[in-house]
Amino acid sequence: MKANRTSGVLAHPTSFSGSAGIGTLGLPSYKFIDWLAEAGQTLWQILPLGPTGYGDSPYASFSTFAGNPLLIDLDDLAKRGWADADSIVPPDWIKFDGRVDFGGVVYWKNPVLDSAADYFLKNSSSDDKAAYQAFKKQNAAWLDNYASFMTIKAFYDKKAAEEKTAGIWFKYWPADLRSCDPSAVAKWNADHEQEVERIKAIQFFFAQQWGALKKYAAEKKIKIIGDIPIFVAPDSADVWGNQKLFQLEEDGSPKCVAGVPPDYFSATGQLWGNPLYDWDEMAKDCYAWWLFRIRRCLSLVDCVRVDHFRAFEAYWSVPYGEDTAINGKWVPGPNRAFFDAIKKQLGDIPIIAEDLGVITDGVRALRDAFSFPGMKVLQFAFNPDEIKQNGMVNPFMPHMFCQNCVVYTGTHDNQTMQGWLDSASGEVIKIVAQYAFGREMEEKEARALSDSGELRKALIKAAIASAANMAVIPIQDILGAGDEGRMNAPSTVGTNWTWRFDLAGLTADRARRLAFLSALYGRNI
Repeated sequence: MKANRTSGVLAHPTSFSGSAGIGTLGLPSYKFIDWLAEAGQTLWQILPLGPTGYGDSPYASFSTFAGNPLLIDLDDLAKRGWADADSIVPPDWIKFDGRVDFGGVVYWKNPVLDSAADYFLKNSSSDDKAAYQAFKKQNAAWLDNYASFMTIKAFYDKKAAEEKTAGIWFKYWPADLRSCDPSAVAKWNADHEQEVERIKAIQFFFAQQWGALKKYAAEKKIKIIGDIPIFVAPDSADVWGNQKLFQLEEDGSPKCVAGVPPDYFSATGQLWGNPLYDWDEMAKDCYAWWLFRIRRCLSLVDCVRVDHFRAFEAYWSVPYGEDTAINGKWVPGPNRAFFDAIKKQLGDIPIIAEDLGVITDGVRALRDAFSFPGMKVLQFAFNPDEIKQNGMVNPFMPHMFCQNCVVYTGTHDNQTMQGWLDSASGEVIKIVAQYAFGREMEEKEARALSDSGELRKALIKAAIASAANMAVIPIQDILGAGDEGRMNAPSTVGTNWTWRFDLAGLTADRARRLAFLSALYGRNI
């Protein structure tokens, strides 16, 4: 990463209101980019773009290479002549604001996209058909595998639901398809040609819309920060099509799965359930699959945040079938050999290392050996017990930052800043307020500053003023959202990933304030 100071905003496209059911790559996304430019920002950070499955998490995608069909803007398809305008009108119960009802959106939108794909394949112009053929050829290395997987999955998921059993591929598919036998897959594709072609056409829709949006952002001098979860979902084309690269049993089920051990936040740790890589097998071809994955991501974004970076140094391995992450163990990862291979093939690429949690000297050494910026989160800076023991030297405090890092007020996994302040103890609020305003005060005054929103604004200022080369503020914190704006509460299900906001909140006053701070502290010049 360059050493120039930049700043930007974290907001996932699903969070934009103004489109049917869920935020899309349509007009609201363009309006958001316009506001970023007005606010003097040059960074837009997003979450992973892949198609989401159970739990609706962008960190558990059916493919690390594909785009999420739910993000496709239907109005744009109609304007391009790729969909019948009458077919895209949503039912009355689909709303243009409020939280995302993923179940309702999937139920309504997926059949509409299938119809649009059929319409496109039948009625598109010769130029559009040529562009589609070129897209398929350029992306065949992942697209063919993904289209096969999704069509097989749709068939056997339906059958599994009818028989009330588990639908995941390694539990339910017939042996020849489960093993991804080339002849069996080829026969499937031949027998289900229309379904396979629909999947590919829908990915073409996504590619065209994302490409246009990314180009628009670049014209506004805004770079996009993407996100690669280090692990992939068990129910994914990635695992199914590359079984030898993962620690799997002969039937495709995992031997061990990923998670994190018990810590201060959880007595049982976190059991994520992702299959673990067979790093020795991956090393045989110099990590070609990962190189392909990074290339693909960098074709979609300008910079990549690698989630759970520490697992490249060592990962927590839990036997498959365990109910918690307690009975796991640390296993060495590929460490420097992996990034040496990346650098040899791709050069110095723009990576941000998500180095939060319990980080060892080995993880820091790996991060620093390749000059990857790490992450600093202000919410982690003000633990009274740590301050009493060590003084004001917490590495998450702005005065302790090195330049080569990215500062956030919070992340998608945290409470919003206002929500965190609202729930903080009086002792914490006092520490935070004294730090932010640089003077002594009583708890009552500190709480009043928090309740008014002034403390939250002061923390945004502290982040932007810090030594960190990059400052990224979640849109919730700019808008002053409370806990209702939280994007994700780890290890829970329910309202995660469903938050949307009214773009009317992106006011000229908020843009001026953000532009002033960024200019005042030498960012985005």
